[in-house]
Amino acid sequence: MRMLGRTAQNLFWLSRYVERAENMARLLEVGYRMSLTSRREGGSSEHLISMMQAAEVDEGFSAKHDVADVDSVAHYMMFDPDNSSSVYSCLEAARTNARSVRTAITTDMWESMNGAWLEYSQIKPRDVRGAKLLGLLQWVKQRSHEFRGALLGTILRDDGFAFLQAGNFVERADNTARILDMKYYVLLPRSTLVGGEIDIQQWTLILRAASAHRAYRHVYHDRYKAHNIADFLILRPEMPRSLIFCARFVQQNLDMLSEFYGRKECCHDAAADLLAMVEDTNMETIFTHGLHEFLNEFISRNNRVTDALSKSYNFY
Repeated sequence: MRMLGRTAQNLFWLSRYVERAENMARLLEVGYRMSLTSRREGGSSEHLISMMQAAEVDEGFSAKHDVADVDSVAHYMMFDPDNSSSVYSCLEAARTNARSVRTAITTDMWESMNGAWLEYSQIKPRDVRGAKLLGLLQWVKQRSHEFRGALLGTILRDDGFAFLQAGNFVERADNTARILDMKYYVLLPRSTLVGGEIDIQQWTLILRAASAHRAYRHVYHDRYKAHNIADFLILRPEMPRSLIFCARFVQQNLDMLSEFYGRKECCHDAAADLLAMVEDTNMETIFTHGLHEFLNEFISRNNRVTDALSKSYNFY
């Protein structure tokens, strides 16, 4: 029996919003830490604006704030209900979706999600600054991991699981692409900085934002290089936040849906196009044609997967 479109939609977006809350925390952390490495005039604001551009929330921020300082950016990214991608908005939306499908998820998943929202909604934004901001960003990541652990450890491997996992990896792929694009295209347009101390510090932060710093050093024993880092976050299938890893998991979970329902839908073609983009290339080709252009096209194809999935399984 096919799951109701509304239930499938809620499960898909529940997972996406939990992942997005974590990803917003990751983006803010890398933007904040990069701003601390810069002593150039206007450098701090530049990094924070670049981070918001990567998250596509810069226009909404500019409509409400004149200056991009740490406090205003952190508030907008973490607590502003008018920002649909803020951690506050994501956790609220995730909890709303979870409540709508309470009987389709496990008690552990619900308690994890509900507890995270209740605790976060009690935090006073004015109390979150400096070291406390970094502590809160870590808390958001930990609560996302807790929910993901409850999901993987307790839910049946049925069509609901497939929709949840598809949402997770669609969102994660989008975030990894945006983190890479933020660094390579927006933050370093000046070739004189490439290979310098600031460049290396920023690449290190990019790896930390993707929880890939130690794993990178395990695979590559030399110094940080743009080519190797991009390869690690795009084409290494063993790296759980790489684009190829996420694209393969998206297709794997859509294939699971086709087995449950006995046929493939248009979303399978969209997922195949996304996967082909990272399986049928190499870093030399990507850099030759432009990393920024590659990442933009990947994000576009990833969005088409969501659109096709919505149509295929009657999300609307």
